[in-house]
Amino acid sequence: MKALVTGATGFVGAAVARTLVRTGLEVRVLARPDSDLQNLDGLPVERVAGDLRDPASLRKATTGCRHLYHVAAHYALWAKDTSIFYDINVAGTRNLLEAARDVGVERTVYCSTIGAIGLPPGGGLGTENTPVSLEQMAGHYKRSKYLAEQEVHKLAKEGLPVVIVNPSAPVGEGDVKPTPTGQVIVDFMKGRMPAYMETGMNIIDVDDVATGHLLAMEKGRQGERYILGSKNLLLREVFEILSKLTGVKAPALKLPRAAVLPLAYLNHWLAELTGRPPRIPLEGVKMAKYKMHYDCSKAVRELGLPQNPPEVALEKAVRWFRDHKYA
Repeated sequence: MKALVTGATGFVGAAVARTLVRTGLEVRVLARPDSDLQNLDGLPVERVAGDLRDPASLRKATTGCRHLYHVAAHYALWAKDTSIFYDINVAGTRNLLEAARDVGVERTVYCSTIGAIGLPPGGGLGTENTPVSLEQMAGHYKRSKYLAEQEVHKLAKEGLPVVIVNPSAPVGEGDVKPTPTGQVIVDFMKGRMPAYMETGMNIIDVDDVATGHLLAMEKGRQGERYILGSKNLLLREVFEILSKLTGVKAPALKLPRAAVLPLAYLNHWLAELTGRPPRIPLEGVKMAKYKMHYDCSKAVRELGLPQNPPEVALEKAVRWFRDHKYA
């Protein structure tokens, strides 16, 4: 049996590809010709050149595959040309799933994001069924992923065999870019965290996220969403774990959001002028207003999602970043 993985050169997609290979499945990966392929080094996978914006390449990539894991996305908190979020994340997802439908792919797992899951307005844990709207999405990445989910739901209602997974904040090995969460870890390791703005996140080992994709393929209900997460933590608690792992002192100064927000707007304005990513991403500061804590019990109950401790995942990330000279 052959499975196609998109986004396999990235953090989560590479973990999915590695997990599939370990299970003995035949794996094909879709990658742009200019992609950084280091996450595929040593993996016995078939590489096919293509682009989510090129439907013909997607039809070729999906032909002959029984399963599809769509993990690719433009994941960033800023872009000079914001249309890239919608071209890749929304139109690209529709292009790929339509190609999968047309060539007869039997089942698809679509990787969305925890950011597309709602949070209760009065506080508490978000679930797969917490009401949410486009207007509540902060930033183009979240908005584009929310809209992409709407495309997936539409195709599911038309009969496409697809399951949606919503990873929280994966950490671990292979974060080559790195992701925004990974960059926080790198900055901490380099001692670039003199102060912080308190927020909440849900940490999960990227290898558990990958396993969750395979479990969703095997056990997930068609058209359903599953939060792939583990433990809810405050950012302060994450820094305390990192301090024990690295010996770097955790920042003691907690800044109010009102003090950081003007600096973020200034950084955003400078980024628009220079074309360089902002040092303080505006969308990240806006998102920090919310404690992104979630109830992950549905995926544990229905899929059997592993729940390894965040300390293990963060230790893997620290070791990998050190070994690869990020910090």
